[in-house]
Amino acid sequence: MSLPLRYQPSRRMHTLWDDLDGDAAHLDRVRTDLRGPMLGSVFDVTNFASDTVSIALLAVAELWAARTADDLPMITVDRRSAVAAFKCEALLHAEGWELPPVWDPVAGDYRTADGWIRLHTNYVHHRTAALAVLDAAADRESVADAVRRWIGDDLEMAIIEAGGCAAVMRSEAEWRASPAGRATAADAPITLGTPVDIDGSLSVGVASTRIVRPLEGIRILDLTRVIAGPLATRLLAGYGAEVIRVDPPGFEEVGALLPDMTAGKKCVALDLTSPQDRDRFFALLRDAHVVVGGLRPGALPGLGLDPSSLRAVNPHIITVTHDAYGWNGPWAGRRGFDSLVQMSTGIAAAGMAAAGADHPVPLPAQALDHGLGHLLAGATCRALARLATTGKASDVRGSLVGAANALMQSPTPDGNTVSAPRWDERDTVAATTAWGPIRRAPLAGHIDGHEPRWSIDAGPLGRDTPRWDAT
Repeated sequence: MSLPLRYQPSRRMHTLWDDLDGDAAHLDRVRTDLRGPMLGSVFDVTNFASDTVSIALLAVAELWAARTADDLPMITVDRRSAVAAFKCEALLHAEGWELPPVWDPVAGDYRTADGWIRLHTNYVHHRTAALAVLDAAADRESVADAVRRWIGDDLEMAIIEAGGCAAVMRSEAEWRASPAGRATAADAPITLGTPVDIDGSLSVGVASTRIVRPLEGIRILDLTRVIAGPLATRLLAGYGAEVIRVDPPGFEEVGALLPDMTAGKKCVALDLTSPQDRDRFFALLRDAHVVVGGLRPGALPGLGLDPSSLRAVNPHIITVTHDAYGWNGPWAGRRGFDSLVQMSTGIAAAGMAAAGADHPVPLPAQALDHGLGHLLAGATCRALARLATTGKASDVRGSLVGAANALMQSPTPDGNTVSAPRWDERDTVAATTAWGPIRRAPLAGHIDGHEPRWSIDAGPLGRDTPRWDAT
């Protein structure tokens, strides 16, 4: 009879941990519970979930050990909770009130004259750009009629040039042969940059007074959107970090995600093009340890918030940035999201072929977002541990296309023959939000001696005053 716990870390865990410059010996502290549901997919989403959750929790535990000089705690990740965490958008349930829809009515897959394209229209400006190019009304029938008249590559480029988001469905071979695919073929999900010598820093090392939680006293500025970045900062808040999310005044995030992704965070509205609000932001920056950004390459530098500019204000700051299509090649500045990267890189086409379907078949979860989000959290903790032990700051970079590379290296033996999991109340926990009560998937896995919790209920953007606790 096989053991329910896996004691040998997977090859992918070794690779992901090595990408974070982690000590391979520390992987012996991770146990994976192999019981629980599998997600049916041509790629091994199930173990990708377990592996990335494990990396995140191991990095949290390692930071605790670095800050306290305690022994490294044991980590256990059960497959069921990891899979549920990757499905958290689907498992989120409002009790006595109604969540808004996850997707805009126009968003989705459409037939072109020569194949398929996906339009991402959850943000108003992206929807406006797509509809302007198509000269269509904001309903699926009108959009579908317009899309059918276009060659896919031409429509994709026209929408991108208009400031929108779209992706033609390509096979993996077509992606690998393209200039963008060749430029990112070797990209890892996360890169932990060369340590940066600094003049002084805020202390995150061995505390003079006993800290109770791994990230207690760590201050994080969150400039991210949708899933990967907000998931990473939400996890870090769960283990004690003070997180302030910064959005432009009046910004409309995907409303269905806010009751989950704003848990544990203060949310402030600042116009970073306004001198007065920039001063408020820099006041926060001076006392922060980490800035996490999720805007496309060039956006933060365009606001004067590149790593060197941030360190001119706060020399010790750790920067964590991620994008859709990587940091090299012709698509480095392209807007994108998980569902679009799945179309571009061949994931949706592989799913379609495996299922014998006549339409794109994506992964059974937004696995690129969730995998990258957990790895961003892990990389942040590795960078903080480096700061604690060496006094050197770091710049972390990640991408959804790197996450796709890691996932696509591991096809699942069972493919699409695995039936969908049956979820029930044991997979969610009750919580309160500013909108009303919910049930949501908890943070996955367990670190011995440390239970995650959020001290701030989820709530609307821009609701808080821009200041740290006790300042």
